[in-house]
Amino acid sequence: MRTRITELFGIQHPIVQGGMHFVGFAELASAVSNAGGLGIITGLTQRTPELLAAEIARCRDMTDKPFGVNLTFLPSFSEPPYAEYIQAIAEGGVTIVETAGRSPEQYMPALKQAGITVIHKCTSVRHALKAERIGCDAVSVDGFECGGHPGEDDVPNMILLPRAAEALSIPFVASGGMADARSLVAALALGAEGINMGTRFIATQEAPVHENVKQALLDADESDTRLIMRPLRNTERVLNNANVTRLLEIEREKGEDLTIDDVFDQVAGVYPKVMLHGEMDAGAWSCGMVVGLIHDIPTVDELIGRIMSEAEDLIDSRLVGMRTGAGRGRGAGAPGPVRWPAWGP
Repeated sequence: MRTRITELFGIQHPIVQGGMHFVGFAELASAVSNAGGLGIITGLTQRTPELLAAEIARCRDMTDKPFGVNLTFLPSFSEPPYAEYIQAIAEGGVTIVETAGRSPEQYMPALKQAGITVIHKCTSVRHALKAERIGCDAVSVDGFECGGHPGEDDVPNMILLPRAAEALSIPFVASGGMADARSLVAALALGAEGINMGTRFIATQEAPVHENVKQALLDADESDTRLIMRPLRNTERVLNNANVTRLLEIEREKGEDLTIDDVFDQVAGVYPKVMLHGEMDAGAWSCGMVVGLIHDIPTVDELIGRIMSEAEDLIDSRLVGMRTGAGRGRGAGAPGPVRWPAWGP
């Protein structure tokens, strides 16, 4: 399948693995790239630019296909040395960066001078237009369904994606609720040039996370996520657990007086405890509503292969069948009712 995203990134399939804290290590990024998608190393999971350089080198040993690095620009009193991270990315020969968080405008000259293609994560059309204006090559449009930070506008992808298609000239991928062939075909129909999957890639054999995490995704359904930190306008979609329940209780108790210090214990330093050690109630960790569509733990290659083959069947059989069958009677030779493919786990 060829789209503007596959052309831009030099990949076989229009599937991107988003950056995820303490998930986007070389093991997962290389597996996605080897399967024909675009794997992403999460830059700030590596505590220093030197450690990121080593992780890039490790990934380079695992794949000869394109992969990228996620660089999230965080509001912080002690800002990470972003210029040095960008230098490590460039010196490692990585030519694709997924930016997220605050606008990457301040760092666009350095990224472009290094010959890096930039895709920025956006949760609204206005932010996507700003990304286009400052020189981003593509955007990831994240609907309200997504895990992590869905923004404050609460617009789901059935509206957000066609609005982005109307407004943007640069290509974009759909993120939030993406898990299978149906997601890909729907995203393409709504104007996207591919999909970005986060939560779904955690539930793969190569994802370097504790088995408790993968089992939690299998056990959960689409009603098991919660939105936290809404009063702070830093909304995050997370998987429900005991500490998340406590966090929401604190939010109700504090009301308008809530500060980040009130929920610090529930959100700070959580990811190593959850992802590496399997402490599922350690605190709040990002998870999309797409968890309701996760029913197995395949290899990355199996997952991507299944998505692409079923997407082709869906387009060629179901959708074309509907078109060619329109207006025909049910006499001899007329097509029977078109049915969904078997989407088994």
